[in-house]
Amino acid sequence: MLAASEPTDMPISTPSAPTDLIAAAIDAQAFAPFGKLIEPTPDGTPVPEVDRALDLAAGRPRFYIMALDYRGLTVSRITRHSAATQVLASADGESWLLAVAPPDETSDAPDPSAIRAFTIPGGVGVLLSRGTWHAGPYFEPTRMNFFNLELDDTNAADHHSCDLAARFGVTFTLRSAA
Repeated sequence: MLAASEPTDMPISTPSAPTDLIAAAIDAQAFAPFGKLIEPTPDGTPVPEVDRALDLAAGRPRFYIMALDYRGLTVSRITRHSAATQVLASADGESWLLAVAPPDETSDAPDPSAIRAFTIPGGVGVLLSRGTWHAGPYFEPTRMNFFNLELDDTNAADHHSCDLAARFGVTFTLRSAA
């Protein structure tokens, strides 16, 4: 038990050097624990399974082009949205990286050993299942634009983050598979 004068917000462990996290090429099967892969389909195609997985019933949808500046490739925080799914895709047609961990509503943090990373090519998007932990988009260019479909209050009302460095003493550096 901590004495009254001891700080209670200290890390569980001391942060170590970043661990390389290799981003695998994304495919539907590998991404299934985290959501759905959205690939181009011909116009007029019957509603695919990925469309039925979209869940924005908890509020008003917001679709926008998110402009992001390069922020490095180090993952130290990871976030989830429990009320809705989220869709991300490059608006620039460039490849990008995403770190993810499976949803687990019984825990306020992901298992760091369960965190995976994917390289997502331009022209392909992802639908993150409700509660999927995610960090990114990450990318190499100095700036990229992303299509983002979420609820209009996601970042205020449904944004649960875990500081991996403070909580577990871990950070990851994303690397593309060779």
